[in-house]
Amino acid sequence: MTRAELAAAGIEDPVLRRSYRECRALNARHGKTFFLATRLLAPDQRAAVHALYGFARRADDILDGFEPPLTVAERSARLATLAQQFESGDTGGDAVLAATLHTVERYRIPRQLFEAFLTSMRMDFSVTDYPDRSALDRYVYGSAEVIGLQLLPVLGTAVPESEAAPYAAALGKAFQLTNFLRDIDEDLARDRVYLPADELAAHGVDRELLSWCSAHGRCEPRVRAALAAQHAATRAIYDYAQTGIETLAPRSRPCVATASVLYARILDRIEDRDFEVFGHRARVGTAERLRVGGAGVVKAWWARRSDISQTARCGG
Repeated sequence: MTRAELAAAGIEDPVLRRSYRECRALNARHGKTFFLATRLLAPDQRAAVHALYGFARRADDILDGFEPPLTVAERSARLATLAQQFESGDTGGDAVLAATLHTVERYRIPRQLFEAFLTSMRMDFSVTDYPDRSALDRYVYGSAEVIGLQLLPVLGTAVPESEAAPYAAALGKAFQLTNFLRDIDEDLARDRVYLPADELAAHGVDRELLSWCSAHGRCEPRVRAALAAQHAATRAIYDYAQTGIETLAPRSRPCVATASVLYARILDRIEDRDFEVFGHRARVGTAERLRVGGAGVVKAWWARRSDISQTARCGG
């Protein structure tokens, strides 16, 4: 986190500054697409977004990180500690948590959004399959939709926040469903399938067939048809979410639009490979990320310039 960004956000305390810098480092290291998009935000917004990402990353690392691997009981205990620290405000020296709590207080982000997030994270300790769309949606609400809702107070809106909320939640959902399609191999290795079992069964697909595809590194025709249907459903959610970008504050639109385009390009890559997601991880190349990000930089600069001009005209 640069001094200019921290100063723009009004963060002067040295300990808090170190906390926000750690969150930024996590984002830069693990969220390359998302990190690129955050560079399009105004400097005063970036610290809070990095903090929210850092909290989500901290929970994700508890679930699936650490070498050597931890037992389920050890992971569960660590997640319980994180939840208790968040609730009590006692960070225990956790820099990421300190930045998160500061952001929550500053932007008055509803704490129930974090409670819903942690509830979905706990589900990963015991739930390995989802029988239908409604069951998966319950998980996705806490694991992804609430992230979009957490960000809304930071991004700002051009309409009442309640009007922008469904679009923000939908975009978080679209990102998560994209990950589920891209990461089928990785999730199977962790004994999880994040696809509705009944919708797979409509194409003659079950966990056993998915595991066969993973073991052989290739997509069976029935699986290809099932994934194409999931792909189409996810694309429809992107289409809906993108219509709501205009509900955001103008200066935040380039960032969110860029993130949406880049994540949707992952869907493009999956389709380009004819749904061969086994043995191959769909990626958006660096050149393409920079090209899309570069266009976003121009739009972000113009939006901030217009925002400053408007503020000056209004005597702000």
